[in-house]
Amino acid sequence: MFEGFTAQTIDTGNGIEIAARIGGSGPPLLLLHGFPETHLCWRKVAPELASQFTVVATDLRGCGASSKPAGGPGHANYSKRAMAADQIEVMRRLGYDRFRLVGHDRGGRVAHRLALDHSGAVERMAVLDIAPTATMYARTSRAFAEAYYHWFFLIQPFDLPERLIGADPEYYLRRTLASWCKTEGALEEEAIAAYLAAFKKPEAIHAACEDYRAAATIDLDHDAADDRAGRRLAVPLLALWGARGTIAREFDVLQTWRDKSDAEVAGTALECGHFVPEEAPDATVAELLRFL
Repeated sequence: MFEGFTAQTIDTGNGIEIAARIGGSGPPLLLLHGFPETHLCWRKVAPELASQFTVVATDLRGCGASSKPAGGPGHANYSKRAMAADQIEVMRRLGYDRFRLVGHDRGGRVAHRLALDHSGAVERMAVLDIAPTATMYARTSRAFAEAYYHWFFLIQPFDLPERLIGADPEYYLRRTLASWCKTEGALEEEAIAAYLAAFKKPEAIHAACEDYRAAATIDLDHDAADDRAGRRLAVPLLALWGARGTIAREFDVLQTWRDKSDAEVAGTALECGHFVPEEAPDATVAELLRFL
């Protein structure tokens, strides 16, 4: 699915190894995937992007073939700050001090934190089908809670969600993918099988829960500290989202990002559901190439 790309495992030096696929030539571009997937979510767009960029598509900490530590005190091991630091180190070890950045879903939240903590490393960034985490929690409605029930299920104390998902991870994964995807055939069986092989491991299920637990605790603390200090995004940002998804129904996406940014914010809805790069790959490539 990544013809012409090479697989590499990068030791970040802090006990975490990050798996990556690297291909193409030109300025560096880091792609970060979302839940409950891996770097394979970029399989339809990475080859086109590689015609103009050196593409680095990684598995986030806790996902795919990357390291999966326990959550640690206060869920700190899955704070977006820790996960962003992984990705900074990956790019530095590949020889890139500055790069372009694209994140979908959870990867977009890591990208948001990365751009705040390491603004000098990011030239331009794009986020796919998300609004800022703190904004989404603060504006939670009944409709949002029903659609994004997993935000409130996965944060329950260890090991309730782990046990329930672990009882039938294939059912959970397939139901999740099917309910968020609004484009028939966009998620082919080969990709689903690869996602399942990665997700069904107990340590991966635990990591997913810790990611969401961190988002509801330590990540909100970091966001609040930024707000108090007046720290805002300082790099141009593109927001893309699915016109048939929950984000489109519940939020003014561009305004939520303008509320967090001192730089240019642009973007548009694409005709798809949540899995933007898989459901609308051609439109995603066109928008990314135009912006990046």
